[in-house]
Amino acid sequence: MLGVLFVAALIWWGGRFLQLPRALRLALLGLLFLAVLSLQLTLPEGHGLRQATGGSAELWLMLGGFGLLAAGYGRIISGLKARAQPKANTMSDPSSQPAPLFSEIELNRYARHIVLRELGGPGQKKMKQAKVLVIGAGGLGAPALQYLAAAGVGVIGVIDDDEVENANLQRQVIHRDQDIGMPKVFSAEAAMRAQNPHVEVRPYHRRLSEEIAEDLFADYDLILDGTDNFDTRYLVNRVAVKLGKPLISGALSQWEGQLSLFHPAKGGPCYQCIFPEAPAAGLAPSCSEAGVIGPLPGVVGAMMAVEAVKQITGAGATLQGEMLIYDALYGESRKIRLSPRAGCLVCGGGN
Repeated sequence: MLGVLFVAALIWWGGRFLQLPRALRLALLGLLFLAVLSLQLTLPEGHGLRQATGGSAELWLMLGGFGLLAAGYGRIISGLKARAQPKANTMSDPSSQPAPLFSEIELNRYARHIVLRELGGPGQKKMKQAKVLVIGAGGLGAPALQYLAAAGVGVIGVIDDDEVENANLQRQVIHRDQDIGMPKVFSAEAAMRAQNPHVEVRPYHRRLSEEIAEDLFADYDLILDGTDNFDTRYLVNRVAVKLGKPLISGALSQWEGQLSLFHPAKGGPCYQCIFPEAPAAGLAPSCSEAGVIGPLPGVVGAMMAVEAVKQITGAGATLQGEMLIYDALYGESRKIRLSPRAGCLVCGGGN
């Protein structure tokens, strides 16, 4: 048997030295294998030539099987390498090559996302192709905007008609002392661009109104509502329901925050199913009236950004049909189930 292996090595390496084509050397090895196998199958047991070539056909059949597996594996690897290489015509014409979706800097920046099993490259690609509109650049909008930009959401719109005030800086951490007097949307835009120049920021320095809401929402895939008055919340909800846009809504009061995802088009309730009427004056005071602990908007706003990432990528389970309530004073959180309300004037309550 050693003699057969020596002849095989001589064919392969000697043929290579003589610059014989690879296909010819493989054909010669195949002929040698068939000749040895024929001797094993035709000569009687104990024959000298059969003993000299291994004495067993099973041994050669096993060797042949391993050889076929190795050859098949090599073909697969070669095919994958060929697919990974650019075509010859694109090599000669660089302009015909498609631009990569992510630069090397972006791949490094989002590496911690890409290694997450629930996100990976496809999830990061969805985020880069997503368009998210944030209503309000205040307590909830500030952290949501920062984390959406850092996460690599491709297009982020922000609408707010307020200017930065000194009293905002206790909690609205996207703004700085030097931004006092600047429109919040432009202060937020500067901070987001400084954080991640690879995202597009669209600031709208104006109040959201019935006249512009529908056209504005139509340009985005997902809406985040961080406003602090019921009139705007009801407007945002009506337009989001009408256009079939998912809406992530957050709210704050002193030490407590809450958030949920409303998407009646996918079977959940809308905001007005849960809050059919605005509370009477004084029952739901604003942060300026009742106060709010500074880090609380950061906690809830960051949660809103997490919900946005999950909604965009399909990772995990969103808060659709649920409301998360966080009590910062006692370090407790709980969830309650939410259901469509029959006869809801906005979404119909699923009817």
